Amino acid sequence: MKKLFLSSVACITLDKVVPLLPNTPNKLKVAFVLTASNPYKDKSWLYKDRNKLVEMGFKVEDVDIEGKTEKELRKTLVGIDVLFVSGGNTFYLLEKAIVSGFDKLAKELINKGIVYIGSSAGSVFVCPTIDFVEGLDDPKIAPSLTSYEGLNEVDFLVMPHYGDDEYKETYKKILEKWKDKGYKLKLLSNDEAVVVEGDKSRIVKAS
Repeated sequence: MKKLFLSSVACITLDKVVPLLPNTPNKLKVAFVLTASNPYKDKSWLYKDRNKLVEMGFKVEDVDIEGKTEKELRKTLVGIDVLFVSGGNTFYLLEKAIVSGFDKLAKELINKGIVYIGSSAGSVFVCPTIDFVEGLDDPKIAPSLTSYEGLNEVDFLVMPHYGDDEYKETYKKILEKWKDKGYKLKLLSNDEAVVVEGDKSRIVKAS
């Protein structure tokens, strides 16, 4: 059964992932895929997410899919219990995922029941399309990307950081553009996440 935890800011809501896990965090290995953050100098949000995982007791292994082959990544991801895909630029993430074959591996792992945790871009990555975040992320940073189709592991679009002052005007335009395109929209504030188990989903909020 698919188990996904799709957050705006993972470090705020991660305590809510515990019921999804197959064991206590100190017995679980997390592959921490940080590639979406590569275009940015300030990665403070990335470190906060990683530090929260460590604080909870997870064994964390950093993984950068950029420049890797599918064979190399398959070897790296053997034996993991949780796949964490960080925030950053969603277009850049998808571009590197397709080039490296990580998109196929992520789908395999999700469908084997490995717990998938997404933070911001990592949450958008598993949606049917990532096209809707064009106002939030710059697609020009991924010049070789020819399709904006995401992993399509959920049947809705995750809209992260909803309600942030920084994105209010942008979200007005996004929602106007996407409200009639036939997708279910999950508007997530920074202290919310979507928990997916099989074909059921629910929104949880940080305590």
